[in-house]
Amino acid sequence: MLTLTLLRHAKSSWGDPSLKDFDRPLNGRGREAAQLMGAVIRREGLRPDHVLCSPAVRTRQTLELVRVEYPALPDAEIQERLYHASPATLLRALHEAPTTAHHVMLVGHNPGLQQLAVWLVGRGAPSKRRALEEKLPTGALAVLTFDVLRWIDLRPGGGHLRLFARPRDAAE
Repeated sequence: MLTLTLLRHAKSSWGDPSLKDFDRPLNGRGREAAQLMGAVIRREGLRPDHVLCSPAVRTRQTLELVRVEYPALPDAEIQERLYHASPATLLRALHEAPTTAHHVMLVGHNPGLQQLAVWLVGRGAPSKRRALEEKLPTGALAVLTFDVLRWIDLRPGGGHLRLFARPRDAAE
């Protein structure tokens, strides 16, 4: 069985209009949300053994703040192609994950991340599936499990949505 954790970057700042999209940092609310999601990862007993991350400033900052609450997270493999990637590109990246990895965390952007999640989910609580289909807000995570042994075997509809968590839920 393989586990995939999809984490959308937390809320970013639009305070400096001179910054390129790629260079936008997290705002205060985003920094708080990223740490909350790190606590969710720890509390839920998630143990990613491989991390893929977009190179954008806000995704790397999100990951580092998650690590504050969950220091056991392995170092990330930063991949240029993950910046605003399509679901097909994200799936190709997952297909290329190391065969030794049993739990991959992918930190990225919408709309590709949400589209990938919806594309992969075939089973799970209907309320969670509907919430994921409606919106993958900033800082949210979706955890999917697959009854396959190799990442290359991930297919649309093959995943079970085990967890869908949003920062607003974690803060309550």
